[in-house]
Amino acid sequence: MTNNLRDIQLGIAAGNEIMLSELYKAFHNKLRHFSRAITRSNEIAEEVVDDIFVKLWNRRDKIKEIENITVYLYIAVKNQSLNRLSRKAKELVTEPFDSIEIELKYSGNNADELMITKEMFQRMQKAVDDLPPRCKMIFKLVREDGLKYKEVSQILNIAVNTIDVQMAIAVKRICAALHLEKPNKNRFAISPKKKS
Repeated sequence: MTNNLRDIQLGIAAGNEIMLSELYKAFHNKLRHFSRAITRSNEIAEEVVDDIFVKLWNRRDKIKEIENITVYLYIAVKNQSLNRLSRKAKELVTEPFDSIEIELKYSGNNADELMITKEMFQRMQKAVDDLPPRCKMIFKLVREDGLKYKEVSQILNIAVNTIDVQMAIAVKRICAALHLEKPNKNRFAISPKKKS
């Protein structure tokens, strides 16, 4: 996807609106969810994400200079979300992730998912919901949004080691809720991702 994103960036820089649309489709839902976690408002989150893409288009001549478009978009959404809540910015900077909702996807279409009973899935969802706020945000960005530890580190401005520790806590708690003894052996794809 990284090469594809670079092609999309170059297309946008050349004024290709279809490429902007592709980037929007790829990131809209994830960024909206991220903004909503900060703003606690669907309406503000939608506006924030739309504003970011409008600004990106208006400054498309600079897009080639962006090294990692994924990190750029998340940071832009974070900053814009906090700006929209300027009266509460001080509080939000210290505790921005108090009420995050993570919806685990369960389609039951492949063999691994078929093995997850409804009860187990509900226990897993509850375990994720019960994670401490920052731990839950990190878990969401890594597992649900598919970001690398380094990217999450840049977005949240925290050390990679902190992410490693928080992911270990998340996996341990989720495995305990599912009564799994060894997180490394679980088949539910909740173990930490590679750090690079």
